[in-house]
Amino acid sequence: MLPDGDSIGYIRSRRQEGWAVPVLFLTARDTLADRVDGFEHGGDDYLVKPFAVAELTARVLSLCRRAGTGRPPVTPVRRCRGGHRAPGGPRAGVLLTLTAKEFSVLEYLMVRPEQAVSRSELIEHCWDAAADPMSNVVDVTIKRLRNKLRRPELIQAVRGQGYRLTRSGDTA
Repeated sequence: MLPDGDSIGYIRSRRQEGWAVPVLFLTARDTLADRVDGFEHGGDDYLVKPFAVAELTARVLSLCRRAGTGRPPVTPVRRCRGGHRAPGGPRAGVLLTLTAKEFSVLEYLMVRPEQAVSRSELIEHCWDAAADPMSNVVDVTIKRLRNKLRRPELIQAVRGQGYRLTRSGDTA
């Protein structure tokens, strides 16, 4: 359901042109017929909303492995016994212990590298329904993440849009 057609038609036409990029349909269409249609017209995977960000991340990594493109440019965070940990810090390989909320926000930004993510989108996906969208919870969580990463430039504020995770910490 795209503004100028639908994703199935778009992917079908790209595949006919020889496009080999892995495709994951992320959609609200959840019937068996919808899923089969997605696969029959060029999709490599299909995930129905609502979804867990951890599952989306795992599916994207799997598609990258199968396509031979390797890992995406951002190393994913992972859950481990005793909390949430992410690579980072002043030296490569240092594990950082994150709160569940910090982990959730970082994970959400990581599956959208270089894309601006609004505060309201972060609240919708990383907080429960009781979160006050007018509070500064997102800003506070981002500040704590920047401090823990010790590379605040990795998470950039995008004026009027929200935040984005950069690949290398370069400013744009």
